[in-house]
Amino acid sequence: MIRDITIGQYFNSTSPVHRLDARMKIILTLIFIISIFLCKNFASLGLMVAFAFFIVLLSKVPLKMVLKSMKPIAIIVVFTSLLNIFYIRGGTPLIDWKFIHITSNGIFTALFMAVRIASLVVVSSMLTYTTTPTMLTDGLEKLLSPLKLFKIPVATLAMMMTLALRFIPTLVDEIDRITNAQKARGANLDDGNFIQRVKALVPIIVPLFISSIRRAYELADAMDCRCYTGGPGRTRMKQMKFHASDFVSLGIMAIFIAGIVVLNHFFGAVLVK
Repeated sequence: MIRDITIGQYFNSTSPVHRLDARMKIILTLIFIISIFLCKNFASLGLMVAFAFFIVLLSKVPLKMVLKSMKPIAIIVVFTSLLNIFYIRGGTPLIDWKFIHITSNGIFTALFMAVRIASLVVVSSMLTYTTTPTMLTDGLEKLLSPLKLFKIPVATLAMMMTLALRFIPTLVDEIDRITNAQKARGANLDDGNFIQRVKALVPIIVPLFISSIRRAYELADAMDCRCYTGGPGRTRMKQMKFHASDFVSLGIMAIFIAGIVVLNHFFGAVLVK
């Protein structure tokens, strides 16, 4: 399952989504995340899922790669869905037997939560799939530039956030390598009860921390050798500019949000308290 974590990876392509300005992609991603929680019925929820699927197709990122990123959160989705099914009250009673009480509101809430979490992961992954770490850093720095008025080190914050995303795949590979090395030495990481499995993680966590700290020092030395300072005076090889396609995509997103609002108005909310 660790190998299935693809957040932070960049998929090289020449799709229309890849060509959008990094700042616009960050803004559109935030708007889409907000729209996920605006859906109040199955009509608006279906529109949101269809629009997310359209973005995936437009980006030319392999669907298999996108679905692979969903595997690590499958347990979370199932767990939250079961909690909603058994603990949410309201609506029409469906099963009322001893301590088991399931209502239509619980089923609808579980479905909405599962779709929302899946859509959130897919859309967030699309941002890193279609944007290089360098452009993502520059985009974040540009968008956060008003915070400079409050003496906040925007360049440093943007670099930290981007490096955190960039090294997720690296840490995943490191965990896989350490796990295989410990198994080759005879470590039993798959058997035993919960407590034993937690104890078995110690031979993995300790080398991972040591490797992460060593990698951080190596990265810092590499940035110092390249005279990286960040902030004022730093130039960029590629200047960021908005194009017509960026404003067209913003208009499409506005139409999408309007569609959700209209569907919510005409069909009403599904979840009844």
